[in-house]
Amino acid sequence: FAIQSLHTPADGGAIAERVSDSLPVGEGESPSTDYIRSALAGGVLCSKCVLGAGGTREGEIGNPTELSILRASYFAGIDIDKLKKDAPVVAEVPFSSEYKFMATVHNPTEVDGPGMEGNYVVHAKGAPDRMVNYCAYQAKAGLLGEEYKEPIDRNYWIEQIAVLSSHGLRVLALCRASLPKDKITPGDQLGPEFVNENPEGPWLTLVGLCAIMDPPRAECVQAIREAHGAGVRVAMITGDHKDTAVAIGHMLGIVDETYNDALTGPQLDEMSDDDLRQAVLVNNVFARASPQNKIRIVKALQAEGQIAGMTGDGVNDAPALRAADMGVAMGKEGTDVAREAAEMILADDNFATIVTAVREGRVVWDNLRKILLVNTPINNAQGLGVLFGLICGLAEAPLSPIQVLYSNLICAITLGFVCAIEPAEEGIMTMPPRRIGKRLIGRYLFLRIAIGTLALVGCVVGSVFWAQALGYTQKQMRAQAFNTLDFGAIAVTLSARFAYNSSFDSRIFRGNPYCWY
Repeated sequence: FAIQSLHTPADGGAIAERVSDSLPVGEGESPSTDYIRSALAGGVLCSKCVLGAGGTREGEIGNPTELSILRASYFAGIDIDKLKKDAPVVAEVPFSSEYKFMATVHNPTEVDGPGMEGNYVVHAKGAPDRMVNYCAYQAKAGLLGEEYKEPIDRNYWIEQIAVLSSHGLRVLALCRASLPKDKITPGDQLGPEFVNENPEGPWLTLVGLCAIMDPPRAECVQAIREAHGAGVRVAMITGDHKDTAVAIGHMLGIVDETYNDALTGPQLDEMSDDDLRQAVLVNNVFARASPQNKIRIVKALQAEGQIAGMTGDGVNDAPALRAADMGVAMGKEGTDVAREAAEMILADDNFATIVTAVREGRVVWDNLRKILLVNTPINNAQGLGVLFGLICGLAEAPLSPIQVLYSNLICAITLGFVCAIEPAEEGIMTMPPRRIGKRLIGRYLFLRIAIGTLALVGCVVGSVFWAQALGYTQKQMRAQAFNTLDFGAIAVTLSARFAYNSSFDSRIFRGNPYCWY
């Protein structure tokens, strides 16, 4: 996350100042430099995050969106520790995904400009489409102080929010206001009504809009493409603005001709359960979603017979993580509540790892079937070879007890190990997902096991009769039967390397060197 620009009020529009890690605000390079620092300082005070030493990401604590403001403030020359020490929090409205903003109350400092003396200063930040409705004023031409404000051009800012969001930028509104000291008591834990239900109506002053870029990782885009090829549908549930969510969805490849729109939390709230079940089948992006929306989406997918996996990192994600068939919590950024609710923890917080896990899961499933395809005919051939040999009139069993024991402990285990480490077959991530309730040994695998068993039994018993016709001794006949069984088991193993393709291919010599050791 990094702030790409800070849009501040100006005569006839807005000034877009670029603020990022690599391009810090200079000393007095433009008339708006002090204003930018003041706006960023408000974002710093209205935050509980901790920035890493030297502005780095090492050791940082908190939400990445808020940390991007702190990081930009650090590179803008703001002494964050001193600022927070000089203006401690007097009272606050904690952030909640329900109302999507937070606010803190402080004693005024020099960054707040003139006109704040004798009052408290309220700093607020949150979802811009909501915060604009709580603002009565905007800073006049980017000037500091209570005296430099004018009525807000709400329609203009709503348009700016839509434009920024459509470019995939996450937008935060920074606001402040003056508050008489007799209005609150220090230490108060204020409710959201302190901001959004003021008796006098909208009362905040819009300071600016932070446009923050969270570019998708390159491996994430490729992972989503691979997941689609494997028949795994990827959807996005976010608290971001709808236009931001759709733009990011296009970048990720989850918004296309089939899934070309997004639903918002308020729209989901108005839907019945039946309507939602239909909506989740044709929409991949859900914006401004509440925790209740997330649970309903998961349950709607399950009601349609789909296996729903859910990823999340926050406390508000925990109910949906618990409700999903597979809840995946973030290991680095995830909260303890989210990790407790999930069934799996993603150590590197990388979506591509989930797709890798799907791939490895398919490999394990296939290799387990291959082990059964090898070991079952070997074991069957030992027992049935002895049985049919005696039935067919042999004086003694074709295999001695020590030969049977050797075949079980050495041959079967060794060949089973070869199957267990078999690499993924070509096209494994282009196969559709297994149907729910599919058995480990289905008709196809059972048929291959039966054919392998009959071939081994026939060869073992036949080799004994052939040796008998050639006048071999009993020991020689058993040696020939044992060798026939072992070499037949090797042939079955080579055949089992490919689940749906012929083994008469040059690929038989590649991929698994243990086949030839």
